[in-house]
Amino acid sequence: MPQIQAAPLTRYPKYWAECFGIAPFLPTSRAEMTELGWDSCDVVLISGDAYVDHPSFGMAVIGRLLESQGFRVGIIAQPDWTSAEPFRALGKPNLYFGVTAGNMDSLINRYTADLRIRHDDAYTPGGEGGKRPNRAVTVYSQRCKEAWKDVPVVIGGIEASLRRIAQYDYWSDEVRRSVLVDSTADILLYGNAERAVVEVTQRLAAGEPVSALTRIRGTTVILPAVPGGFTELDSSRIDWPGRIDAMPSPYEMRSANSCSETSEVAAQNEQGEVVRIVPMPLRKWEQNLATDATCIRLPSFEKVSKDPVLYAHASRVLHQESNPHNARTLVQKHGKREVWVNPPAIPLTTEEMDHVFGLSYARVPHPMYQGKKIPAYDMIKTSVNIMRGCFGGCTFCSITEHEGRIIQSRSHASILREIEEIRDKVPGFTGTISDLGGPTSNMYTLNCKDPDIQASCRKLSCVYPGICKNLNTDHSPTTELYRKARRVEGVHTVAIASGLRYDLAVEDPEYVKELVTHHVGGYLKIAPEHSEQGTLSMMMKPGMGTYDRFEKMFYQFSKEAGKKQYLIPYFIAGHPGCSDEDMVNLALWLKRHGFEVDQVQTFYPSPMSLATAMYHSDRNPLKHLTYKSKKIFTPKIKQQRQLQKALLRYHDPENWPLLREALKAMGRSDLIGDSPQHLVPSENRELRMRSVNRRQGSPRAQKARGDKRTQKLPGKSPRRRRD
Repeated sequence: MPQIQAAPLTRYPKYWAECFGIAPFLPTSRAEMTELGWDSCDVVLISGDAYVDHPSFGMAVIGRLLESQGFRVGIIAQPDWTSAEPFRALGKPNLYFGVTAGNMDSLINRYTADLRIRHDDAYTPGGEGGKRPNRAVTVYSQRCKEAWKDVPVVIGGIEASLRRIAQYDYWSDEVRRSVLVDSTADILLYGNAERAVVEVTQRLAAGEPVSALTRIRGTTVILPAVPGGFTELDSSRIDWPGRIDAMPSPYEMRSANSCSETSEVAAQNEQGEVVRIVPMPLRKWEQNLATDATCIRLPSFEKVSKDPVLYAHASRVLHQESNPHNARTLVQKHGKREVWVNPPAIPLTTEEMDHVFGLSYARVPHPMYQGKKIPAYDMIKTSVNIMRGCFGGCTFCSITEHEGRIIQSRSHASILREIEEIRDKVPGFTGTISDLGGPTSNMYTLNCKDPDIQASCRKLSCVYPGICKNLNTDHSPTTELYRKARRVEGVHTVAIASGLRYDLAVEDPEYVKELVTHHVGGYLKIAPEHSEQGTLSMMMKPGMGTYDRFEKMFYQFSKEAGKKQYLIPYFIAGHPGCSDEDMVNLALWLKRHGFEVDQVQTFYPSPMSLATAMYHSDRNPLKHLTYKSKKIFTPKIKQQRQLQKALLRYHDPENWPLLREALKAMGRSDLIGDSPQHLVPSENRELRMRSVNRRQGSPRAQKARGDKRTQKLPGKSPRRRRD
């Protein structure tokens, strides 16, 4: 199957308003519009983040991209959502409102994995929390409709992207409808969306109604019925969850005779146009149906909201239909309406990535914030995003669902120009580039060796259970980029802070040596996530043998460079499929290796991820699903999640009573005692330790007063790092 080629981003002639030129900042008020000579905006963007004119902030990218097409774009950042009035601040947009919750999902931004409220927000001036509503896309969109009912609303960003179909909602513990239905928006753009937003904007500017924009890649719309001329396959043809004669069909569009194994059914949509509905089983010739005229019917919202196994099945099918070169349209009924998910947009070429990242960004927050610190900006202001996408397929991660599995990389020249811009534009630049990375720092330029194989592939991961033989693992473009970046005048340090895929890195020792010798500032973050194979298989992560290989390389090259450096491994507690015994074994692994982690991560069921489908259904959607599929253990009860989190912090005295009780209940009293082999101390030893601390003051108090005494406790493992 050949790859699909997309028309270039710059194919449209510029809109007439290009005569106004490039704005220093996209306007946020009428006064700024007047200074630019504008009487109106063509597009008004609504964002849950503060406005930072930087390519790491989605609204800045979309705004500057549309500006480069000749449109006048204004931004309303973090508006007061309690009324529609703030949404009228820039006047009525000529084309549409563009709405996003910001760089983070608004609920993940607001609540911890334990559902406690966060009181800070890295994307708000001063780090202040509570400046955006829960379910911000829905709320903002509804306010836009209140402000001007006749103005189309286009929603996008990660919150909309991950809610494009019916999805399990951790915060309400229920399956919710597509955000497109709840928000009352006209069209949803998913993924990074440059191609989709350009086409939507240009076609609206050309006078087309938003109702006509139904077949744009990377978009989701609501239709009254499946368009005529389509062949409809229900998702049971792809992955049927159980025996078809054991239960009534969950698919509402099937006619009474659709159980026939040989005949096709011709149905009519509301306009009287013919829609072919192909019954089971799938015949050989049907496997080659044209993807652009075939849609797959997922179980309806009403069905998946009541049946967790059907929900897991729908999630499995959605992930199988994620390759933009072979994905088919998905359709899911919500009541009497059809949520129509077009195939993903074709990834950007290197030239297009260079174009997007080379736009006229000011690279600083808007002056209206008067110098207030925006923590997210401070973190990335001297970093460079060199690529997009991730083919790792980790089930707990939403990057793949949003950015896709095909890596999109910038050229060396584009990246080096941005480093020079940072040097010249960022106030207080000290000569340190804080990161050259992306979702995974060492996937830069790595893709399938054969474009045709990539176009036909439906694998969920290129590196699990092992590295695909068709995957290019040559890190030399990344190694050469690092060397060039270090030679940029005015730059003395280039750090790598993005996560590292160590199973790929060990395939190229020269890259590891270059990284360790020149780009590790004492600590390097990697994410084995767990030590136990059963849990790792649910995560689609490699075994610890690969970690051991990388660790050996890391310390060997650090020694050769004359540097004392450490690995910082990250682990997850409470993941679906992770038993308490698995967590005990992970705690023992940590103790054997001398790790005492201070910050730990509990699994967070984000919308649309496969691990979230596991969490909701207690089934494994990585395998063929039936109603008889073996259930997996999923820590859901608060006490279960707390115990697994406590096992990661086995060294914390506050956790010892809980751990002793749990270990006794598990029949693992052998791990309680006072020798180095024990996981937690006995009660008597704990009492002695507390008595010593009361006499000498707690370690925290000692540190506060500058006391150099330390507690050398019997059996205490050396602390190799604090996370």
